[in-house]
Amino acid sequence: MLGGFAGASGGELVDEGSGIASGAEAARDGYGAAPSRVSVGEECGGAQGREVTRDAYGNVPHREPVRDGYEGILRRHAVRDAAARTYARALPIVPVRARGLTVEGADGRRYLDCVSGGGALVLGHNHPVVLEAIRGVLDSGAPLHANDLATPVRDAFVTELFRTLPPGLADHARVRFCGPAGTDAVEAALHLVRVATGRTEILAFVGGRQGVTTVARPASGEAFDSRAGCLPAPQCHCSSPDTDGERSDELGLRWAELPLDAPKSGVPKPAGVLLEPVLGDGVIPAPDDWMRRIRHTTAAHSIPLIVDETETGVGRTGAFWAVQHSGVTPDVMVLSKAIGGSLPLSVIVHRDDFDIHQPDLHAGEFRGNQLAMAAGTATLTYVRENDLAGRAAEIGTRTLSQLRRLAAEFACVGDVRGRGLMIEVEFVGEEGAGTAVGGDGAFAVQGAVTERQGGFPDRAVESQRTISSAPARAAELAATVQQACLRRGLIVELTGHHANVVRLLPPLTISDEQAAAVLDRLYDAVEAVAGGQAEGSRSGIGGIGDIGGGSGRIGRTHRRSEWAG
Repeated sequence: MLGGFAGASGGELVDEGSGIASGAEAARDGYGAAPSRVSVGEECGGAQGREVTRDAYGNVPHREPVRDGYEGILRRHAVRDAAARTYARALPIVPVRARGLTVEGADGRRYLDCVSGGGALVLGHNHPVVLEAIRGVLDSGAPLHANDLATPVRDAFVTELFRTLPPGLADHARVRFCGPAGTDAVEAALHLVRVATGRTEILAFVGGRQGVTTVARPASGEAFDSRAGCLPAPQCHCSSPDTDGERSDELGLRWAELPLDAPKSGVPKPAGVLLEPVLGDGVIPAPDDWMRRIRHTTAAHSIPLIVDETETGVGRTGAFWAVQHSGVTPDVMVLSKAIGGSLPLSVIVHRDDFDIHQPDLHAGEFRGNQLAMAAGTATLTYVRENDLAGRAAEIGTRTLSQLRRLAAEFACVGDVRGRGLMIEVEFVGEEGAGTAVGGDGAFAVQGAVTERQGGFPDRAVESQRTISSAPARAAELAATVQQACLRRGLIVELTGHHANVVRLLPPLTISDEQAAAVLDRLYDAVEAVAGGQAEGSRSGIGGIGDIGGGSGRIGRTHRRSEWAG
């Protein structure tokens, strides 16, 4: 089983969706979970060797945390850390141990982590091959910091990285190590194409997540910069009025091609076009034909195409690199997160004819992180040799199919989409009101109400005040679902322009049993927030109520059995 670490003993944390060690016999409840007795050490806020009985979610019921341990850490964190903290606001967790999909907090609660460091943990927490690689460097006496000097660790990393690249790029590629964050790699890529072309304008797409630094942020459409413009992204749920998704994609594509093709468009010829194969802010996969058209247009005008694979790379979408779905070969690839095997690392890979940078142009002291390179080499190799990209495609397809029952059953679920193990559930503030990422794009509908929208019945146009409140209601709903998931031992994050999208990024090593547990807890959370009232099938699919539509032990058991199968 790729997702589990069986054979643990002596209170060691075991990566199991049910919270029990592989092979252990125990009566399971309606969630397929079993109470487990584990030894909780002092680091978890309890007495050494103390046995604790866990509930169905793997949590410790009615346990008083050590105030200066768990609660004290949270209190000091809230006081000392700047207001810029993000995850900690919605996730009051003090993680002390983690393995695979499972995280244990200082209060003894156990969670299934579907944030995975924002996609950085493709093998989950503390995978054995990653730990072995890190220990190997530490025990060898090799320098931990080597600037950009050639080292055996660096050479092994680059060799494995080039082995995985799209052939059209790998044959004529150069690699540049950047600062530890992906946003620095985005900046390096923009700098690269500006120097190579002598031009300054950058065109990106609405809904991208290119980083938060001064140069990268405008490419995400979050700040004004005369040298960065945003084009409409392909949309699915938020289509233009009276058009289906494919028609909307075509309209958006033509609009995107216009400033590149039209000689009098008023837009200067750009230094590059920057895109994500799956828009990270809302998880909107770019159709393969759309990707090929963009590649054709940029190549025809000698405009470098920069593809940001920070979140989509290393098997996440069901291919080792997401561009491989469409067969597109970019001129520049931005890589980070998963390539460091859970440690900070970012690089750009680009065509060799762009290699005209002088030394010290976009340099930094932390380009030689040997531990991250070793962990990255182990991760890239493990994903490639075990075909985890194929595994992500298999589980992702099944998970999307099962999650679409939510959209059919609950009116508050506006859409379910994704690719591989990059999946989202979008919530809407009112039936048929689109609020997904890109909602303020050229052809998207932001909470708009038309006489007939998305196949729903006719209704009168509401007031602008009512329309504008839909995104806020959707965001509140998504936040409530996130907290309901947390209470059930499931960690998810929110994304989208209106923070109305629940995103799932489980590790690629997730087992079938764990995937069923994630689905079960998410479904239960949505059902609880929606009041447990099934709205019936809005898409004409019958029999939804027979597939765990109701609450209670019998419904959960039936649902989990079907999903696990």
